[in-house]
Amino acid sequence: MKRTLFNEDHNIFRASARKFVETQIVPFHAEWEKQGQVPRSLWRAAGEAGFLCCTVPEEYGGPGADFLYSAIFCEEVARVGATGPAFHLHSEIVAPYLIHYGSEEQKKYWLPKMVSGEVISAVAMTEPGAGSDLQNIKTTALPEGDDFVINGQKVFISNGQLADLVVLACKTDPGAAGKGVSLVLVEGNRAGFERGRNLEKVGYKAQDTSELFFNDVRVPRTNLLGEEGKGFYQLMQQLAQERLVIALRSATCIEAALDWTVKYTMERKAFGKSVSDFQNTRFKLAEIKSQAVMVRSFVDACLAAHLTGELDSNTAAMAKLQSTEILCQVLDECVQLHGGYGYMWEYPITRAWADNRMTRIAGGSSEIMKQIISKELISEYS
Repeated sequence: MKRTLFNEDHNIFRASARKFVETQIVPFHAEWEKQGQVPRSLWRAAGEAGFLCCTVPEEYGGPGADFLYSAIFCEEVARVGATGPAFHLHSEIVAPYLIHYGSEEQKKYWLPKMVSGEVISAVAMTEPGAGSDLQNIKTTALPEGDDFVINGQKVFISNGQLADLVVLACKTDPGAAGKGVSLVLVEGNRAGFERGRNLEKVGYKAQDTSELFFNDVRVPRTNLLGEEGKGFYQLMQQLAQERLVIALRSATCIEAALDWTVKYTMERKAFGKSVSDFQNTRFKLAEIKSQAVMVRSFVDACLAAHLTGELDSNTAAMAKLQSTEILCQVLDECVQLHGGYGYMWEYPITRAWADNRMTRIAGGSSEIMKQIISKELISEYS
């Protein structure tokens, strides 16, 4: 089905993004997987090319473009299975926190550097004892004079090794549950801020993912992002876009997996004919194609709603749930159609299979999505 959201300017941008990805990322990604992170020079190159923080307003050094440009770059990176550069986290998750809640001073200082790639950002929510349960995080930022003194630990933090700026979810009032959560900006060079090991993961091997430790880290109270005690609300407000980004990447990965698998089964011979000639193969491919079209149609509808501010958290949860569940099912089927080669790391389908299992967990697990959707559903009948 023809996608109708994009105009000629968007198409020109997509062609430029695709060229950047194919020349600056694809030839080097395998080596970055061995190194466990991408080089800082890639971030600067992406910034210079205009691919970071597309929606940042011009007065803060950004292009001031619509979210479709962000979606295009997310899709082009996902299309080649490049999971190392966490551009989407930096541009579509962290930057919006600053845009929506930052002071003028914070926005003018940080956003231009994020647009250029000079500063790499991360958001630190998850703790060893608190994943999706953000109201019960233990990391504290307690006021002391003109400072906050931060103590605690975070885990599974993307860009953790490279981050120059961390948006930290913490308790400024430890006894107030969700109403005690605040967001605080922590610079990467603060005394007492330590990065743990770069975690060894099943997939996403080129993306640095770390533990972060905060031991009496002092930051000025002006590093508070937005209002004190409003952190949980701020996080919830931005989750719809985060889940849409996951759904966009998942829809693209489904399409890429189908493309890789059709080509492989047409080339691979078994019993004197192409694997694609067998009825089972054709039926499986037909199912995957149907799923790809259905997911893309729904995700594009969510994208259109997001552009007008009409994407609610419940619909975003549905998009995230279905796109990731179908993606993991599709990848397993495609690995099977590749036979033994589907288990070899040099094949893109293998890396996609390993990389994308985490999509059912990150951004809120499938179980959390079901809880959100069912709560809304039951309330409609109450």
